[in-house]
Amino acid sequence: MTTELGRRALNRALLARQLLLERHAMPALEAIEHLVGLQAQAPNPPHIGLWTRLADYALDEAGELIADRRALRMVLMRGTLHLVSARDARALRPITQVILDNYLKARAAELGHLDLEAVTAWARALLEEEPRSDKDLRALLAERWPDEDPALLAWAVRCRLPLVQVPPRGIWGSSGTARHTTLENWLGPAAPDPSLDDLVRRYLGAFGPASVQDVQQWAGLTRLGEVVERLGPELVTFRDENGRTLYDLPDAPRPGLGAEAPVRFVPDFDNLLLSHADRARIISEEHRKRVFTVNGIIRATFLVDGFVHGMWKIDKGRGEAVLRIEPFAPVPAPERAALEEEGMRLLAATHPKAKSHGVEFV
Repeated sequence: MTTELGRRALNRALLARQLLLERHAMPALEAIEHLVGLQAQAPNPPHIGLWTRLADYALDEAGELIADRRALRMVLMRGTLHLVSARDARALRPITQVILDNYLKARAAELGHLDLEAVTAWARALLEEEPRSDKDLRALLAERWPDEDPALLAWAVRCRLPLVQVPPRGIWGSSGTARHTTLENWLGPAAPDPSLDDLVRRYLGAFGPASVQDVQQWAGLTRLGEVVERLGPELVTFRDENGRTLYDLPDAPRPGLGAEAPVRFVPDFDNLLLSHADRARIISEEHRKRVFTVNGIIRATFLVDGFVHGMWKIDKGRGEAVLRIEPFAPVPAPERAALEEEGMRLLAATHPKAKSHGVEFV
């Protein structure tokens, strides 16, 4: 008989895989690989995501990895920007290229008259000559193909080429326009070793137990049921409260209902909220509608007893940094005190030069 895992059991398993039941003494690169990358739509959230998961994490640690080319930012799962290790960039981009190919197919009517091979080859040479911003690339494309829409051409190039955002973009405390070069130019030539089997195994290690639909939601890929079926003999199965079949690695942590979950501040766009078709294990549908905006922004949230309980943001001005916490429901006194304490730690890490720090409940 298949064991049923309720919402709370799945929550504790997810938090354990996501390094959120306790802070781990783990190097940043190891954590980035364990999490199969961190979504990086904005430069700073991945650094806060690592800070909330790792013990004694310095916010410039991942920036050093980016500067040393041991980690990088590029479009991967779901066709979104991720911070990943250099090794994972090589392995994951061939697998996720199909997502971008599908984007191109959806606009075939606009692109069908173009020789995209020629456009891509020409753009590759420019981007490998030196990293360039989208604005620069559009201007150069407009010179070469004056009768075409340069924005459309640049978009097609971004879909066809494995582009890396080069530093200082993505380094904590740095700013500036995103500039790109190709993955091969940034890391050097190498034979990638893509494996859908490994992709599913690693997803389960970071987000399981999960259904086939959950894996597909995270990856942005389809037909992964075939992969899960192939892996079947090495996986264990459960069912959720709605009768859906869940798959998992046999030795992955499943702490159970009694595991304590400390309060945690989760940054914008964190994969914790984005990597399941059924997100009930971490956020209710009512709260999801408040966190996920119509223009694609995923707001920063905080966890109480392991579940999303509200949103947060930091306002800075006149030398003061204030963490504003917006609960969706009343916060019990012990958790409120824990949020204030954790919030002051967050402010000390993110705004060490501010003259004063404060935490306010909105």
